Amino acid sequence: MPERTPETHVIDFRAAEQLLAARDPRGAVKLLDPVIAAHPENTAARLLRARAFFLAAQLRPAELEFQVVLEREPDNAFAHFALGRTLQRADRAAEAQRHFRLAAALDPRPDYLAAARFEE
Repeated sequence: MPERTPETHVIDFRAAEQLLAARDPRGAVKLLDPVIAAHPENTAARLLRARAFFLAAQLRPAELEFQVVLEREPDNAFAHFALGRTLQRADRAAEAQRHFRLAAALDPRPDYLAAARFEE
């Protein structure tokens, strides 16, 4: 295997984005694993891997990755929303609701507000 460099990690990250867009989340995870192993502090790569886990219906790994992102960026509205969707999909509605409401409070986008259900 050729030596991994910062440049090849960027290429792998961009290729993983393309794979996710093409609905190949497992392929994206395979590309992102070595990127994150080399750069565990890279929140963008972790967020992309969390999305890939979610799309691959690997809910526990998705939850863990979204939590890492939120530890580093507690004001990341998308990460709160995506964690809420992950928890919702895992039949953990009460936990999901908290994250939906945080997402909506941080960024009042219509989809975040609808998921937050503040009127209830």
